[in-house]
Amino acid sequence: MNIILLGAPGAGKGTQAAKLVAEYDIAHISTGDILRAAVKAQTPLGIEAQSFMDKGELVPDSVVIGLVRERLQEKDTARGFILDGFPRTTTQAVALASVLNELGRNIDAVVAVDVDPEVIVARLNTRRLCRMCGHIGSASDTSCQVCNGEMYQRDDDKPETVRNRLEVYAKQTAPLIDYYRGADLLIEVDGEQPVEQVFAEISKALK
Repeated sequence: MNIILLGAPGAGKGTQAAKLVAEYDIAHISTGDILRAAVKAQTPLGIEAQSFMDKGELVPDSVVIGLVRERLQEKDTARGFILDGFPRTTTQAVALASVLNELGRNIDAVVAVDVDPEVIVARLNTRRLCRMCGHIGSASDTSCQVCNGEMYQRDDDKPETVRNRLEVYAKQTAPLIDYYRGADLLIEVDGEQPVEQVFAEISKALK
């Protein structure tokens, strides 16, 4: 099962990705993770990516796609994979299709977790993280429920910043949604339901 998971920041796609990985025993491919790993390992593509990151610039599509190509050739993807955070644009989607074609693989489904922007703003505005262990809690948590550490709000979880992030996401991803709908691969799920209900709908659609 080869899946692409789409969803705005705060839509809950990370939670659903973890459930899909466990359910189907497939590899979780997060572009953020592979980028950080490549930089840490100082691979040729990692070094190239770092040169852009050190200047505060976006890593070019060619580098990201190269990293994804390398990741897709690792053994743990043989049973399938879930792409989380990639592609973000139709240009990346077309490049991904070319890479998959070269590798003799294909996408089985594209799952889009849909949540109203104002619901996301409210969700993230109440999200708190532990400075010690990274546990995610809520504004009602005076201290971390795991390690008793200090809880704090990330700057990019504040309402105005969240709205800006959502606006960028919408501009980039709206054409991408149409692209995969046109390819008859798109599964749209209401992400405002309870977590287990969202997962049940995704599972049913994939079957």
